[in-house]
Amino acid sequence: MFSSYFKSTLGRESLVSPEDTWSLLFILVVSVSLAIYLEQKYHWASKISGAIIALIFALVLSNLAIIPTNSVLYDDIIWGYAVPIGIPLLLLQCNMKKIWRETGRMLVVFLIGAVGTIIGALVAYSLLKDVVPDAAGVAAMMTGSYIGGGVNFAALAGQFDVPAQTIGATTVADNLLMAIYFFVLISFAGMKFFRKNFSHPHIDKVEAQGLGESQTQASAYWSRKDISLKDIAVNIAYAVTVVFLAKLIAAGLGKVIPSDSAGMGMLNTFLSSEYVWITTISMLVATYAEDKINQLNGSQEIGTYFIYLFLFVIGVPASIMQIITQAPALFLFTTLMVLINMVFCFLGGKLLKFDLEDSILASNANIGGPTTAAGMAISQGWSDLVGPTMLVGSLGYVIGTYAGVLIGSFLGA
Repeated sequence: MFSSYFKSTLGRESLVSPEDTWSLLFILVVSVSLAIYLEQKYHWASKISGAIIALIFALVLSNLAIIPTNSVLYDDIIWGYAVPIGIPLLLLQCNMKKIWRETGRMLVVFLIGAVGTIIGALVAYSLLKDVVPDAAGVAAMMTGSYIGGGVNFAALAGQFDVPAQTIGATTVADNLLMAIYFFVLISFAGMKFFRKNFSHPHIDKVEAQGLGESQTQASAYWSRKDISLKDIAVNIAYAVTVVFLAKLIAAGLGKVIPSDSAGMGMLNTFLSSEYVWITTISMLVATYAEDKINQLNGSQEIGTYFIYLFLFVIGVPASIMQIITQAPALFLFTTLMVLINMVFCFLGGKLLKFDLEDSILASNANIGGPTTAAGMAISQGWSDLVGPTMLVGSLGYVIGTYAGVLIGSFLGA
């Protein structure tokens, strides 16, 4: 109705023209800033997460035909520059030596859960490939997302050229599932069944001390830090350099590796992916340049901001009608992946006699990523586990893209 009105009176299908880049940029950055403010100010918003709030803003604005569903700002600037630049900055925490040394048992459960995610993707694809549009691409995106996080989702969506509408509908289905998943996961900490079958020292410690009211998870995690002009300059220069080198390597290998057989085709797809090389280069820098990285502030903040811009953009093309018709199948697809991941995490933790908190946070680090897992640890008062959880979740950023590319290539995305 609204689009018809704007088309008849303004000559276009939205109030703001696709060519009016500055107006769209204004709406984009204000919406993202408001989402972050709400997330850090109010407990209800922190539980929903700023990412979901930003996506909801985009969904409402586009379905009311206030902003267009396609624009150079979305496709060329955010997808083309903001996402690739944000990834290396977020991966600066992926010190592989430190992850291996400090995470202990949680790392084992996390890796078991990652295997569960991969198996879940294959199961979901085999059962639902005929009813889920672009099922192979969805399997690849969600494999990366449910081992790493939004950064991997963005990388794999770009790698396999998944249609924007499918990305939007998948994101909405995933966010609906996440709201249910986080509630169920944290409820396990209080259930008699899990307390009876797992040790739970951190829960006991909190209950013995009492957990008072605190700031929101988001504001606790994103506390104010010192940052200089030099930090900003080095962060951006580093990220652009990584993307530049990754593009050169990927393009070169794509030309020299043949793709005339199934096996070589998969190898070509994997090694010619700029996102694989962005991940690899970033991981090597994070591992072997730790002293330099420790002197640099703001990388996580800048990188996360770019990803928030991306989250708004992927909500734009999500049609309400498409969500009604497609999201149920996508919701079932993602639910199967999450359930199988949880089975692997909790069964693996039980067989190896690990703590309940290890299984809860490892599954969260898989499905939600390091920030949501760290946020859960903060909110529950499991302070000793915040660092290991963040490190384990950061490992997911590294292996998530690899796993997603392999799954996508295997399924023919």
